[in-house]
Amino acid sequence: MIGVQGEALSLDERLIIEQCGFGGFILFAHNCREPKQILSLCRELWETGTELPPFIAIDEEGGRVHRLPPPFTHFPPAAALGRTGSAELAYKVGLATGRELSVLGINLNFAPVLDVHSNPSNPVIDDRSLSTDPKEVIRLGWEVVRGLREGGVIPCGKHFPGHGDTEKDSHLELPIAEKSLAELKSVELPPFVHACRQGIETLMTAHVLYRALDQEFPGTLSERIVSGLLRQDLGYDGVVFSDDMGMKAIGANYGEEEATGLAVRAGIDVLLFCHELSRAMRVYEFLCAEAERDPAVRARVEESYRRITQLKNRRLRAFTGGDETEIAKRLALLDHRRIVEEIQSSL
Repeated sequence: MIGVQGEALSLDERLIIEQCGFGGFILFAHNCREPKQILSLCRELWETGTELPPFIAIDEEGGRVHRLPPPFTHFPPAAALGRTGSAELAYKVGLATGRELSVLGINLNFAPVLDVHSNPSNPVIDDRSLSTDPKEVIRLGWEVVRGLREGGVIPCGKHFPGHGDTEKDSHLELPIAEKSLAELKSVELPPFVHACRQGIETLMTAHVLYRALDQEFPGTLSERIVSGLLRQDLGYDGVVFSDDMGMKAIGANYGEEEATGLAVRAGIDVLLFCHELSRAMRVYEFLCAEAERDPAVRARVEESYRRITQLKNRRLRAFTGGDETEIAKRLALLDHRRIVEEIQSSL
């Protein structure tokens, strides 16, 4: 899955996408100027799909992780929603977000955050978490999942096995979680265990080193964590996304090919390259060569392809975006400001 540079595909991007056949795209604020333009870009991305349609994803959590411009609803951060304690409001936020995204043709939201805000010094999660209490993260997080689904969007819980108890930002350096296995099982893991048992379609891993789980490799690159804990112990067979492989937690500590090989062997299904198309191309070529060279890598790729194909066939039956002439009318019907007001009045 890759990011693109602008508000429409460049000729170079079109040619590279045609050559590599990437499985999906992620949008950021720089891709999103106004509704008609976003819809046009999403339609353009959708039409790059040949055998299978692409995931078209975004991080639309609310609060400071919010990509879409007005008139799309800017919901308060998850922590504010959590403080209301309202399962009904959590569902409404998920449903409203899903409906707004699906009008554009966006079919995957990297939300909700299922991390428990267990460390007050955490610089990257903080108010992106619903609560300091894992039970509340479970209760409210699952309502957001239900809402997104019913709004027409695939949810993705993040960041497995938990990014809530770190004091470093994985965008900038590799965080290390020192909690014991018992502490991880009692605080960080329960929301993900619940999501797995309830059959959430996708999860995203954390670029965090958990000493109690793997002394050597961070979550995204750890076979013990992805194949062992998530796949075998929790029995999860959904699609697993890496966090952005360009983040410094990975890039500053591992070579490009080394990180790619480790992630695929660990059990990651979709590698995310948000900002460097040239890197995504190199990784694609490396993986093709590795799959030819190493039967174990080929088997892993085929296993991931099965999961991805099953999800796409089940959920990506058609482009959900409306007609450009109708987009304003459809958005007007989806006026969700009252939900923001409900949250604010409940605090």
